[in-house]
Amino acid sequence: MSACKRLIYVLNQRSLWTKIQRNVTTWSPVGAAFNAKPYRRLDLFEKNVGLFGVSELSSPTGFQVASKQALKNTERLLEKVCSSPPGVETVQCFDQLSDGLCKVADLADFIKVAHPDPAYREAAEKTCIEIGTVVEKLNTNIELCKSLKNLLENPEVVSQLDPDTRRVAELFMFDFEISGIHLDDSLRKEAVGLHVKLLDLNNEFLIGSHMPNRIAKSAIPEHLQLHFASEGSFIQIGGLHADSPDDLLREIAYRVYLYPNADLMGCLEELLKCRYKLAKLVGYESYGHRALKGTMAKTPETVMRFLQLLTDKLSNRTAKDFEMMRDMKKKLNPRNFELMPWDHPYLSGVLRAERYNIEPSLYSPYFSLGACMEGLNNLFSQLYGVSLMSEHPSAGEVWSEDVRKLAVVHETEGLLGYIYCDFFHRSEKPHQDCHFTIRGGRWCQETGQYQLPVVVLMLSLPHPTKSAPTLLTPGMMENLFHEMGHAMHSMLGRTRYQHVTGTRCATDFAEVPSILMEYFANDYRVISQFARHYETGQPLPESMVARLCESKKVCGAADTQLQIFYAALDQIYHGKPQSRSTTDILKEMQHKFYGLPYTPNTAWQLRFSHLVGYGAKYYSYLMSRAVASMVWKQCFVQDPLNRDMGERYRREMLAHGGAKEPMLMVEGMLQKRPTIEDFVDALVSELKPNFETFIMDSES
Repeated sequence: MSACKRLIYVLNQRSLWTKIQRNVTTWSPVGAAFNAKPYRRLDLFEKNVGLFGVSELSSPTGFQVASKQALKNTERLLEKVCSSPPGVETVQCFDQLSDGLCKVADLADFIKVAHPDPAYREAAEKTCIEIGTVVEKLNTNIELCKSLKNLLENPEVVSQLDPDTRRVAELFMFDFEISGIHLDDSLRKEAVGLHVKLLDLNNEFLIGSHMPNRIAKSAIPEHLQLHFASEGSFIQIGGLHADSPDDLLREIAYRVYLYPNADLMGCLEELLKCRYKLAKLVGYESYGHRALKGTMAKTPETVMRFLQLLTDKLSNRTAKDFEMMRDMKKKLNPRNFELMPWDHPYLSGVLRAERYNIEPSLYSPYFSLGACMEGLNNLFSQLYGVSLMSEHPSAGEVWSEDVRKLAVVHETEGLLGYIYCDFFHRSEKPHQDCHFTIRGGRWCQETGQYQLPVVVLMLSLPHPTKSAPTLLTPGMMENLFHEMGHAMHSMLGRTRYQHVTGTRCATDFAEVPSILMEYFANDYRVISQFARHYETGQPLPESMVARLCESKKVCGAADTQLQIFYAALDQIYHGKPQSRSTTDILKEMQHKFYGLPYTPNTAWQLRFSHLVGYGAKYYSYLMSRAVASMVWKQCFVQDPLNRDMGERYRREMLAHGGAKEPMLMVEGMLQKRPTIEDFVDALVSELKPNFETFIMDSES
C-alpha cells in the first residue's frame, strides 16, 4: 500500500470511528464495521483484483480462462499420477488434482446463485457444467483408478502411510466405486448414464419444488386474495403462510401450494428409481446404504432404530403438545378446533408468545449486527485465541458493495483464513442462510505453505437505516451463530488434504459445530458480553434470555416429531422400491411418525427439496443435535468460555475435517463412545423445563 493510500485508509477509519462515537454505545472495530454502512472508496486508479482476488475473474469471461487453466493442470497431474510409483505422492497428486478443479467449481457454484450480474451468473453456470463433466470422466478413468488401487492393494506401501493419507486414499477409491469403475464396459456406461440423468432430475425437482401453484381468483374469498400474488384472473401461492393468524388463509395456502403436480410427481418417482438402480448397480442394497457409508449412523437400519426409539420416548410429550395446540385453537376458533397440519407452526408460536412474552421487537434493539459480531469475536478469542479482523476488500474482490471481509487471525499461528460476509437482503439473492466453501485448506507440497481456506456466509438480513443499524431478531442472531459455526469449522481445521477440509466430512457430523454454536447463542454468560441496547447501552436483562430459552421447549416434542417424520419419510423413499406411490408412503409415515391427519389431494413430498442435497441423510440434523447437546452438557455448560475446553474441542473435533472417522472424533471429545440410546436421551432431556425459570418469571 502506498503512503498516500495508507493515509486515506487511516482517515477513513477515523471518520468511521467518529460517527460511531456520537452514539451512546461504542463498539470494537469489528462491531463498528458491521454497524456502519459500507464505505465507498473513490480510488479510480485502484486495480480490479477479480472476485476473491482471482485475477482472471475481473470479468465474466474470466471463468473460461480459469476453467481452461484448471483443465490444463488436470491433464498434467493426470499424467503424473498415472506414471508415478505408488506412495504418498500418489495421494498428494490426487488431492492436488481435486483441489485445482474444486477451486474453480466451488467458486462458480457460489457465484451462479449470488452474483447480481446475470452475465457472471451465466458464465459461472457454464463453468459448473464443464467442470462437472470432467469430474464424471475422471471418476470413470480406469488408469487413474488403477494407480490408486495399486497403492491400496500393496500392504508394504499402505503400512507406510499416515492415518490421514490412508483415509483420503480410501475416500477417493470410494468415489471411484460409486461411479461404477469396477464394472464391465456396458455396465459402467449404464452407471455413467444414470449419473448424468440424475443430475438433470435433481435440477428439475429442485426448481419444481420451489415453483408456486396457481388457482382461479374466484375460488378464493375476496378478502383473502390480497395476501397472495396476482396473475390476471389467477392468484399465485408460493408458500404455506404458516405464520398467518387466519385459519382459513393457512388452510387455503396449504391445500393449494401442496396440490400435486403430475409432472413433478413423475420426476420425483423417476429420481428415486434411478438412485436405487445406480446403488444396486455399484453393489449396494439400496441408495440409503450407499449414502450412509462413512457416516456416524452407517446404515439405514440404525437410522430407523434411532427415529423409532426417539418417537417412543417422546410419545407422551408429543400428545400433550398437540392437546395444548387443540385447546388454543378452540380458544381462538370455537367453531372449528380440529387440529390440522397447517395449524402446528402458528399455534406453537402463539403458545410460546402467550406463556413467555417473547415478542421479537423487544429483543432486536439489543441484537444489532455489530453487537452480535463483537460477541462472536469475544467468544472465539476466549475459546480459541482467535480474532475476527475487518478488512476493506480490494476493487473487484466482492460481488456487492455491502459484503464485508473478515480475516481470521490466531494469536500465535497467525492468519488462518478469510470469511466473506454476504449478510444483507438483495433482489435475486437466495433467501436462505448458508455456508459456502470457496477454497479448502491444505498443505501445499509444491510451495511449502498452507493454502488458507476461504468461505462465504450468506444471510438475508435487513439493511441498516439512517436512524439504526441492522437489528436482528433472536432467530436471526441464532442463525448467525449457527452459520459462523460452519465457518470456524473451516477456519480451525488444519487438514493436510483439501478433500477432507473443514465441513467436507460426514453429513451427520457436519452440523455438530454449527448446532453447538446455538447453545452458546442462548447462554446468558455469552450473551451478556455483547447484547446491549444500540441507543442506551443497557444490557439485555437475564430474565428475558431465560424466558427466550424456555419458550423454545414449548411444543418442542411436537416440533421434534415433525422432523422425525421428515427423516423417516426420507429413509423409506431411499430404501427398497415399493409398489405404491410416494403419496401412499407419505400417508403411512405421517400416521406412524407424526400424528396429525393427512390432507387429501396434497403431496408435501413435492416441496421436500432436501431430498436432493440430503437424500437418505435428513436425519443428520437430529443426530448432530444430539451430539452437540452431549458436548455442550459435558464440556461447556459449567463454563462456556473455558479456554482449555475450547482447545480440546478444536483438537478433538474441529481440526480433522473429514480426515478422521466421525464417531472417533465424538468419542475423543466425550471420552466415551455414545450409543443410539445416548443420542435419544440427549434429545429428550433438552425438552425438560427449567424450574428456576418459572420462579424467575413469577418474581419478575
